[in-house]
Amino acid sequence: MTLPSPRRCLGWMSLLLFGLTSLSFETEANVLDAMLLRNSGKVSIDGSKDESGGTASVSPQRLLWTDGYCFTMVEEEDGGFPVQTSGCLGLVGSEFQCRDTGNSRLRRALECCTDQDYCNRDLHPTLPPLKPPTYVDGNIHHMALLISAVICFIILAVILIFGYFWYKRQESRPRYTISLEQDQTFIPPGESLKDLIEQSQSSGSGSGLPLLVQRTIAKQIQMVKQIGKGRYGEVWMGKWRGERVAVKVFFTTEEASWFRETEIYQTVLMRHENILGFIAADIKGTGSWTQLYLITDYHESGSLYDYLKSTTLDTKAMLRLAYSSVSGLCHLHTEIFGTQGKPAIAHRDLKSKNILVKKNGTCCIADLGLAVKFISDTNEVDIPPNTRVGTKRYMPPEVLDESLNRSHFQSYIMADMYSFGLILWEIARRCVSGGIVEEYQLPYHDLVPTDPSYEDMREVVCIKRLRPSFPNRWTSDECLRQMGKLMTECWAHSPASRLTALRVKKTLAKMSESQDIKL
Repeated sequence: MTLPSPRRCLGWMSLLLFGLTSLSFETEANVLDAMLLRNSGKVSIDGSKDESGGTASVSPQRLLWTDGYCFTMVEEEDGGFPVQTSGCLGLVGSEFQCRDTGNSRLRRALECCTDQDYCNRDLHPTLPPLKPPTYVDGNIHHMALLISAVICFIILAVILIFGYFWYKRQESRPRYTISLEQDQTFIPPGESLKDLIEQSQSSGSGSGLPLLVQRTIAKQIQMVKQIGKGRYGEVWMGKWRGERVAVKVFFTTEEASWFRETEIYQTVLMRHENILGFIAADIKGTGSWTQLYLITDYHESGSLYDYLKSTTLDTKAMLRLAYSSVSGLCHLHTEIFGTQGKPAIAHRDLKSKNILVKKNGTCCIADLGLAVKFISDTNEVDIPPNTRVGTKRYMPPEVLDESLNRSHFQSYIMADMYSFGLILWEIARRCVSGGIVEEYQLPYHDLVPTDPSYEDMREVVCIKRLRPSFPNRWTSDECLRQMGKLMTECWAHSPASRLTALRVKKTLAKMSESQDIKL
């Protein structure tokens, strides 16, 4: 194979000199730049020039020999001046190098030839024309911003609409559903709630139904309708094997109240005919929320507050309500000693709305979520970790002026007696005497607003030391007169001067005997 004969080219330096020169170029230069510069010489273009470049006047050149291509190249340096370069390329790769089109940083034009010696003297490459700067119209920016804002708004609207319909769908479902499960493992068919409770009492535990039985009952209850709502949650009427029960559903924020009330109800020897009958307690998670259930006896007459609003009383009915209420309170306050004794308990939120009326016209005390226990072994008052406070209208003066001794259990007992005095006033007002009866009103209805503040109550109860007034007709009715005396001694300003629940119970029993009323 014969190689082409060498040709002479126009150049500035010898091969050796250009080989040494190529070492000084920056490493960022590409392969073509290095190869061109290795065999070339540069000349600045004389005179003025336009944007498309111009030709170079070449100084006397040296002769270079090559078996490849001769070339002439013009490129624009950093200062914006075009520089012409002439030289020779080796055979290997020269065809590829002659196809150079410049790079993104520099304007450059290259022409090659192989037809004769010094052929690159006749090459006059010109710089490509300058590209006009690309200006972005400001309107495009505004349009893009507007489109983005509209798309974001549409997405937000879709999310809100979806959330709204999801919420409405959840609201349309029954909020509280205890599934009716066919699990009869722990409760044989035919057993009633009364039978189960009697069995649990005779077993000797005295603390209510076993936990497994409670959970089984809770799972088998069918909710029927909502019958009440309060700050703690809602009350529903449900059915278990055809028997009506009350289901108190606590808000998740009232978990402390649910836990405390469950704990108090399951206290040993707690069950009493004048304390709301506890059946079961359970926590049920549905995935989206947790449901806290307290299942108790159902009393269709509702609370004493509701009962008094719609019912007038005779002397017998009045004494029956009062005596049964204080009997339940007396059982709460009394400590029962023994191997399985009952601690003394104070209610702390006694009011007519927290007392229920049974079918037979007697009362039972409910809502023990704020109750405190007295542990006599350690002489300690067990106060629940609860953010709830009692009802302001029924608060005694020592609570309103913050002088209550929290470490002394008897202080809570006497606070209950103040509240019970107000309940006696509510009951007595609805008793007919001489054909006259007052409409139902809450205590201090004529002295404070409908929703009184602490300051309102403190001014009336502590500073002015006012109490609910007695109707004139009470002076002409012996029973009502004695009731007035009894409630006055219950709501005395000094806690030490107030009657105990046991004393009130005995007084009411004597009043009943004198009226030939059998309670």
